[in-house]
Amino acid sequence: MQALFYIDMRQTEPKEALELFCRDFMPSRKVLPFFHRLISGVLDRRQEIDGIIEEISSNWKIGRMACVDRNIIRIAAYELLCLADIPSKVAINEAIDIGKKFGTEESGAFINGVLDSIRKLYDSGKIQMKPGGSENYDPSAESDPTESS
Repeated sequence: MQALFYIDMRQTEPKEALELFCRDFMPSRKVLPFFHRLISGVLDRRQEIDGIIEEISSNWKIGRMACVDRNIIRIAAYELLCLADIPSKVAINEAIDIGKKFGTEESGAFINGVLDSIRKLYDSGKIQMKPGGSENYDPSAESDPTESS
């Protein structure tokens, strides 16, 4: 969430912002593969994910959402829609917990409402993600973004 927040706030090219983030806030080697999988997946699919989020939250444009909330929702939506190895209940509960910790007093309920709606529509087959993206991300196939080019 912190990396996506950083990328969102910098409003520069995502790869450049991610390199800066990793240089300043190096994720541990233990979590690095999953970090890459999530960040790459969300960035690859951000436009599609944002469209789904805006459709679900009809009164909230993505740009009006708190930056923390929208990036938590982006990650969890990606997990719900693209990562079959993460149970939806886990993705939603973790997102709510992170929202309560880093967001506002209302973040937990807002995040829960949006994600539960996405989950219901996905489970009913009413929304789907197009094939592709980083759901099968292999971190060994990519260079470490913390290494300067």
